[in-house]
Amino acid sequence: MLTIVIIGLMTSMAVVQIGTARQAINGDSNMRVVLAQLNLARELSISQRRTIRLDFVAPNTLRIVRNEIPAGTTMLSSAVFEGHVEYLLLPGLPDTPDAFGRAQAVDFGAAVTILFNSDGTLIDQLGRPINGTVFLAVRGGTDRSARAITVLGATGRVRAYRWTGAEWIRA
Repeated sequence: MLTIVIIGLMTSMAVVQIGTARQAINGDSNMRVVLAQLNLARELSISQRRTIRLDFVAPNTLRIVRNEIPAGTTMLSSAVFEGHVEYLLLPGLPDTPDAFGRAQAVDFGAAVTILFNSDGTLIDQLGRPINGTVFLAVRGGTDRSARAITVLGATGRVRAYRWTGAEWIRA
């Protein structure tokens, strides 16, 4: 009987650890989806010499749309996050080391439209370079699922961060 009780306790501890690990894995995989989509949008803007619009559709979709000349748009890509990951800013977490802001889950300041310009820079609707951060997490999950992706407007550089429980580290 004692052996069965010990095995039961160890199994229950493993189940709790697996749940936490699964949230972290979901956070990582969806962070990579956002990274890939942002890098794709930047590369398309440069190679096609067009502005590429990013649409962050709550709660969990990222669309890439090409602005056509002289008018119109074409949707190039749409990615939906899996594993209950969504745009979410967990309370109590500080801003990333890049310090581009954390007022909301998708924070690009006052920008209404977010675009990659044909030179690879990230700009707003008025053509001004903007910096920003996209926060991801599992709703109702632990803070270990928190991820952040920052974009430096002047260069289009994209960086990913993972929350360790104490600090943001580069992923």
